[in-house]
Formats: sequence, C-alpha cells, structure tokens
Amino acid sequence: MLKMTESLLVDRIGAKGDAVARGPGGDVFLTGALPGETVTASVDGERGELVSVETASPERVTPPCPYFGRCGGCALQHWAAAPYADWKRGLIATALRQAGVEAPVGPLVSAHGEGRRRVVLHAKRGASGFDVGFMAKRTHDIVTIDTCPILVPALASAPKIAKQLCDALGGDKALDVQITATDGGLDVDIRGHGPISDGKRRVLGETARMLGLARLAMHGDVIATQAPTLIRTGPAQVQIPAGGFLQSTAAGEDAIGALVLEGIGKAKAVADLFAGVGPFTFRVAKVAKVHAAESDAAAVAALDRAVRETQGLKPITAEVRDLYKRPLVAAELVPFDAVIFDPPRAGAKAQAQALAQSNVPRVVAVSCDVGTFARDAAILESGGYRLLKVTPVDQFLYSSHVELVGVFEKAIALVKKRRMLG
Repeated sequence: MLKMTESLLVDRIGAKGDAVARGPGGDVFLTGALPGETVTASVDGERGELVSVETASPERVTPPCPYFGRCGGCALQHWAAAPYADWKRGLIATALRQAGVEAPVGPLVSAHGEGRRRVVLHAKRGASGFDVGFMAKRTHDIVTIDTCPILVPALASAPKIAKQLCDALGGDKALDVQITATDGGLDVDIRGHGPISDGKRRVLGETARMLGLARLAMHGDVIATQAPTLIRTGPAQVQIPAGGFLQSTAAGEDAIGALVLEGIGKAKAVADLFAGVGPFTFRVAKVAKVHAAESDAAAVAALDRAVRETQGLKPITAEVRDLYKRPLVAAELVPFDAVIFDPPRAGAKAQAQALAQSNVPRVVAVSCDVGTFARDAAILESGGYRLLKVTPVDQFLYSSHVELVGVFEKAIALVKKRRMLG
C-alpha cells in the first residue's frame, strides 16, 4: 500500500499512548500528536507518521528529553500534566466498565519521586562496539542514549556502564542489561548471552570492579560482588537477589504501601500473595501477622533473611509457592481477615477464583495491568465481593502503564452465612 499524505483531526489518545485520528478509511494511529490538533501525517493503512502539527493543542508542552520522538520508552512527554492524569485515570475506568465492574476511581497519585530506580537497556553489536539504549517505537532498532531523565540520579551513567560491560563481554548476540540503584551501589544483571568461559568471567569481574559496581551477574549467576545490594522497604532492609523484581520507584512503593495498609483496615492476620521480597509484607507486619507466598525462591530467601534482621515486627511466615498452579484455596484462607495480591501483568485469575469462594472480609489487589485487574475484579464480584474504590498510582511516568490499588469487601451477610454453614 502506498503512503498517502493526509490532513487529520486528532480525536483522542488511545490505550497504548498513540494519538488516534479520524482518517478517510477509519482510525489512524500516530505518535506525537494530541487531542484536538490538526496534523499532517504520512498514512499507511491504520498507521500514520506525523509530518507536522498545523494547529497545536494548548495542552502541548515541551518534552523534557532530547530523545523523545525517537526513543520508544516514553509516549506522552509532550502532554500537560492535568489531561495526562485524567487520561490515565480513564484507562482504569474504561477497563472496569468493559468488564461490567462498577467502582469509584480516584485521582491519579503522582509517584515518580526521584525517578525510576531500575532500568533495562538493550544492546546490539554496532560498528564500534555495542550500541546501547532503548528500542525505537514498533521496531527493534536501538536508539542510543547518553542518559535518561526519568531515572534516579544514581543511574545517570547507566548507558555508559552497560556499553563498557557489553564491550568487555563481546560476541554478536543482542543483550539486555538490567541496572538497579541500591543503597550499596549499582546492581547489574546481563541477559541474552548464554554460558561464558572462565576467562571471560575474569574479564567481566575486573570490569565490574573498575566501574565500582556493587554486584554483577549474568542471568542471576553472580560474577562479582563488592557491596551488599540493599533496598529499604518499609521498616526493613532487604538484600535483593540478582536480577530480582522491585517496584520501579521508591515513591511508588511508598504510595502503594500506604494504600495497602489503609485497605486492610484493622486486619490482624494477613496473607500477602505474590509477595516478592516483601514491600508490603514488612509494612503490614508492623500492625498484623503476615503469611507471604511467592514463586521466586531467591526472593523468599531474601525476605526471610530480612525478617530475622528486623526488629519490632509481628510474626511473619513465608513459603515458596506458584500461585498460578497452586493458589491458596478457601480452606487455607480461613485464618486470614485480609488478603493482598500483587501479581505480574498476567494477573491472578486462579487466585481470584479461589478468593471468590472464600470468606476473607477484605482483599486488596495491586496491579500494573488494567485489563487483567478488571478481569480479576469481575471474578471477585461474582463471589460476593464489592470493589469499594480504585486508586491509580503513576510510577510509570509518561508511559501508558499505570499501577493501581483496588480494595474489595465481602458482603458481611454472606460472610456470616458461609461461616454458619461451615
């Protein structure tokens, strides 16, 4: 199909952060435009490439990053804060409505703080060593960057560090380099290469020491350690496992943690499911006893070690458990008067189905995917739960991703009836 140059009126921002304009053949999706703008675009089917903005929106602002428009990492740096916040809130409201779930959606909570404390950079062999940066939108091409303004200051040198490590490793394979800012320094995990020789391990270890890294690993296999990789989570300090998961921003973890604590109410016994290294476990353990379940054995070991080193907490137990294959069933949920679950983007369908059959009075769901959250919310409602409120949390600034916390309550009459029958 030949590309055609069209004058388009932008109608809205779509769910993935693209502008959606009305074209002669239907909707056209393009990057860099805003609602209400008249633009000229090169159109190929349903995709458009912005050529120029003929009539600019008053909501248009100057992007803070020089790579915006080429780098695919951010979608909406050019949009003013207020309409951007309304749009993110609307993503949740729309997903709930489509799932047949009714609940008030609160204002977006800003949780960017100092920036993201974890980044995954992509690296490909180029003409002069590895090119390191982020992928351009809808391609696997690397946009090389020197720095990224949405990262914490400690990650300012992350692209340079990633390049030096990849150049030291060598080879022709495309690599991913995860770099996390911890209290002890930068924690790096390289992925995509496969097994390496002892000689190459020594070279990488020497490079890591030269760069002053706290730790260097490949696919979680530690190559060099110079300092503990500690993260403060509530009242505890946890040494995170190599390549491990944590909330993207410290401000986001604090905001979500506060909402979780509010959501469990006066619960005295809480199950924290998909617990990770315990960002909610430790906060909740200041007021209630907690049982944490998580499939990642290294994360559970890190959580358990921090439990032994933290004073002033209610009892905490932890188990390694795949909640997709073996969710906590109704009989196991009897001891708890609140359940927290914070699954990956795939959601918690099996666990939501088990919860729907339980008598747990309060459920607090944390999610980074509005679609799977809405699905799980509908499952809980089918079992007698009511979604009291949803709070959007913005720790993925300028992107189409939004974190959220939903608080569910079981109808008291239904809980009492089931307990009597049980």
